[in-house]
Amino acid sequence: MNKLIFVFLFIHFISSSQNNFIGSIERLSVEIDKFIEKDSKIEIIAKGFDWSEGPVWSNKLNALLFSDVPNNIIYKWDEINGLEIFLQNIGYSGIVPNSKQSGTNGLTIDSEGNLIICMHGDRRIVKLSDWQSNIVSPLVTSYNNKLFNSPNDLIYNSKNELFFTDPPYGLKKGDFDELKQLKFNGVFRLSPNGKIKLIINNLLRPNGIAISNNEKILYVANSNSKNPVIMKYQITKEEVINPEIFFDGSMLSKKDIGVFDGLKVHPSGTIFATGPGGVLLINSEGKHIGTIRTEVRTANCAFDDKFEYIYMTSHQYLTRLKINRLDP
Repeated sequence: MNKLIFVFLFIHFISSSQNNFIGSIERLSVEIDKFIEKDSKIEIIAKGFDWSEGPVWSNKLNALLFSDVPNNIIYKWDEINGLEIFLQNIGYSGIVPNSKQSGTNGLTIDSEGNLIICMHGDRRIVKLSDWQSNIVSPLVTSYNNKLFNSPNDLIYNSKNELFFTDPPYGLKKGDFDELKQLKFNGVFRLSPNGKIKLIINNLLRPNGIAISNNEKILYVANSNSKNPVIMKYQITKEEVINPEIFFDGSMLSKKDIGVFDGLKVHPSGTIFATGPGGVLLINSEGKHIGTIRTEVRTANCAFDDKFEYIYMTSHQYLTRLKINRLDP
């Protein structure tokens, strides 16, 4: 081999093996500088997934948990051990009809520290109390005796009420799947006593969901490419009212890949929303102040317990970015 070619290939190999970063930070307002330092980089901390989703930080494990939906696996990542399989063959068990056989999707932690799981394949939401096994107990399995489509994302408020979205992504043919029993793709509220209530039924693709820090506003991402918006609603005791478009991503979706998906609310009130281009930072007034441009479609995001990092499930990657907490 020509010596020059050999040296080039060697240098390329070394640089590639050390390239653990991706993307860039788009700064549309100086406001973003309070959250992300000028020298911050998007770090790839794990890779090799088919579609990473549903991240949640576990204080119990001091680790991040997230789903690889097509492969029916929940992974765990921490600073000491890196990436490990946490649970597998758990999102789809064949307990209900579903030809797509997807795994788990959104994850959250309840007030007692249990892992709460959106079962894309099994079309239900379950609780994992025993973290050493795959044994789960159902929280909610149907609405008006009809199976859900595929529960996608979820969040608790301080009253232990669970809000969740139910688009048709876990069904092989989506809205046209013969196994789809509900005529709508809804947003629901589950009370601590087990009462399930439909609170939104007019979004084509309700997906990511979040609650404001004062628990007065519900945010819902609509991942419909023809109507890419983040909606906001006022939360009342029994329902949500006064729907408004919090952020319209129509212009962004014409030039960047990705649709609105996961949402998280920073202690400052700023929304971190996965969408066209990566993860958008949108302040509480609905102003887009910048984007964490991940280069690939990014499904969801989560903060660690100290709000020192934003973790992002970015297609085949798990990525993270150092951020500032900025308590109000």
